[in-house]
This record gives sequence, structure tokens and C-alpha cells, in this order.
Amino acid sequence: MTEITAVEFDKEVLEAGKVVLDFYSSECPPCEALAPKFESLAGLYGHDIHFLKIFRQKNKALADQLGVKSSPTLLFFDNGKEVSERLAGGIKRSDIIRNLNTMIPEALITSINKKIKPTVSDYDVLVLGAGPGGLTAGLYLCQAKINTVLIDIALPGGHVSTTHEVSNYPGFIEPQAGYMLSHNMSEQTKLCGTAYKVAVDVTKIDLNKKEVVLDEYETVRAKKIIIATGTSPNLIGIPGEKELKGKGISYCATCDAKYYGDKEVVVIGGGNSAVEEAGFIAKFASKVTMVHQFDAFTANKTAQEKLFANPKISALLEHEPRSFRRDGDKIITEIEDLKTKEIKTLVSDGVFIFIGMKPNIQLFKDKLTLDQYGYIKTDEDMRTSLPDIFAVGDVISKKYRQITTAVADGTIAAIAIAKEIN
Repeated sequence: MTEITAVEFDKEVLEAGKVVLDFYSSECPPCEALAPKFESLAGLYGHDIHFLKIFRQKNKALADQLGVKSSPTLLFFDNGKEVSERLAGGIKRSDIIRNLNTMIPEALITSINKKIKPTVSDYDVLVLGAGPGGLTAGLYLCQAKINTVLIDIALPGGHVSTTHEVSNYPGFIEPQAGYMLSHNMSEQTKLCGTAYKVAVDVTKIDLNKKEVVLDEYETVRAKKIIIATGTSPNLIGIPGEKELKGKGISYCATCDAKYYGDKEVVVIGGGNSAVEEAGFIAKFASKVTMVHQFDAFTANKTAQEKLFANPKISALLEHEPRSFRRDGDKIITEIEDLKTKEIKTLVSDGVFIFIGMKPNIQLFKDKLTLDQYGYIKTDEDMRTSLPDIFAVGDVISKKYRQITTAVADGTIAAIAIAKEIN
């Protein structure tokens, strides 16, 4: 694999046939996650496609010229023209392969696929999920000198990394940006020595054999598994929601609020997340209308006080959304007044939905004992109903789901496992 500079760009990229170029940065966890995937794919595709790297920080003018806004970013070229979609952030191996395969003949794809050799790696403990619970477990296990691997389909941090501000995590006088709190947790666990396999596709999970298959070819085995897969946002399940997801409907204020400067937004929900994120969205939007099914918000009093003091935010209580549709650049939200049954319409530039979460247990939900809501039941040491399988964080059955409770769960599971292994 060759590293180039901006001076060499024309010759090595625009005049070199088929090329994939990685704009990377230093002190960049997503870049570190991409590096082994990029290198292994260079070994498979390198005879037909040139794999190049360029240090973004020292070649900023070229990055700006090409519109590269984040690290890492992969650009694909064929005879001087950019082809395929750009990939950025937490880049998965399968996404790179999809783009590479559009650049070569079918016969070459078949030949390359034959070269892919299944691999197997063994660890003492496999932590499935890299949110606060998983990261804490990895940290404690590493400090106990237990060989541990942390696996996640995204980058480390979980929901905390997309939370704009955390004001109640012990040890910090000032509120912390969620992404920085996640970054510090992740770096602490990584520096301790925990192995990371992140931004991967989890193909299969066998809890009985304690095996996880990644990207269809890599099997990771362990003596014990900690499930820390967290939760995903609930969908309302009404017409237009799926069609407009990512096209005007969002579930992440930190990700998307910045795109609504001086625009009008609708927020669905009335719990802590909805109320707190509405306040953040109002920093950008000119008007925020909240829609909540009950006659009062269920968020904590402090969050509600901030909400009511914000002149940009208004609320429609005892109303529920019934459908979404697009009209030009606007999103039309149909809502029902639950008292009068009257149907009303709200016209906005975007909609944010915060109506709770569901546990991420799709690949193993039939193997474990769950509570009535689908969360994993555990004992006081975080053991599940299967031997050597533990669970921590938001995915388990418990009364409160907070960063601090997830961290506590990870601590407990790690100490229990360390005692058993040692």
C-alpha cells in the first residue's frame, strides 16, 4: 500500500486507472478501525485496483478541493473520474467490497472471493457492544490481565456518542459533550490492551458455542461472552415514517439538528430524551413544536423547566401523530387530538422522533430468558439464563437505564468473570 501527497495526486490517482484513496487523520479512532480492513482488502484487490493513503491534515488544500469533510473518507476513481459512493466515518468492510466490486469484472470478483480464507481467533472474553457498559467491562477485564475482545457494528460509544451534552456523569463539574465522554472511555479501554473489532458486520452469533462470525469470514471464539448490544429507537409505525426516515425524519438530534438553522421542526415525544433534545434542537431551529400523547411531559422537572422557559418551543399535549408525508421541501405531519378526535396538520421542515427504545437482541432473542418487554433477564452478577453468557447495560431488564447504571453493570460482570477465570 502506498502513501501519497497532494503533489502526487494527479499522477498516482487521476492518471493511474482504478484507484481507491483513503484520506486519514492522526488521533482518529474511525481511521484506526478502517486501517486493518483497508490493508486486508488491498491484499485481495491490489492487483487490479491501486490502494493509496493520504494524510488529510498535511494535505488540507487537496481535501478541501475534493470536498472531503471528515476522516476517514474513501474515494474511488476509475481513469481519473470519481466512481461509486464515498464512504466516511465508521466504514464497514462489506461497504468497501460493494464499491470495489463495481469497478471490476464479474470473473475477477469470483476469483477474489475464492481467495478469502476463513479465520478463527480465540479470546477469554468476547464483549458484544461498545457502549459504556461494554467499554467498562473491557477495561476491568483488561486490567485483570484477561484476554478480551470488544466487537461492535458501529464505532465505540453507543448512544452516548450521539448525545449532545451529558450533565450528570460523576467526576465532571461542567457538562460533557457526549462524543468526548465516549471517546475518553474508548481510549482508556483501548490503551489498557483490549482488542477492538468495530464497524463490522455481525453475520452470526452462536451463544451455545460462544462464537461470533464477523463479515462472513472471521470467527471469534471465547470462553465467556458479555452481551452489551444496547437499544435502538422505537418507530411509531405510521404511514410515511419509513419512507421519510433520513429524508426529513430523524432520531438523532446531535446528528441532524445543525441542518435546521432558522427552520421549523416537530418533535414527537415527552420523556427525558424528547424534552432535552428539543432544547438542543431549539439552538438551531426558529420554532420547535412538541407533540405528546399524555396531558403532561414525563421528563424530569429540571429538563421541563428549561423547556418551558424557551420561547422557541411550544407543545401540543394529548395529541398523537397519524401519518407523515412530503410536500415539496416540507414535511406534513397529521396529528389527532385525543380529546376531540379532530385531525390536524403540522407543516415543518423536519421531524425528530424520541419515543423510547427497544433492545437489540435480534440475533439471539430465542436463546435467552427475556422479560415481558423483550429485555434480557440477569442475576445480580449479570449472568443470563445460559452458562458463561452475561449481559449488561440498556439491553437488560432493569428499572433505570443511564450511563452510570450501564457502567455499574459492566463493572459487576467483569469482576464476576475475572474471579471465575482466575
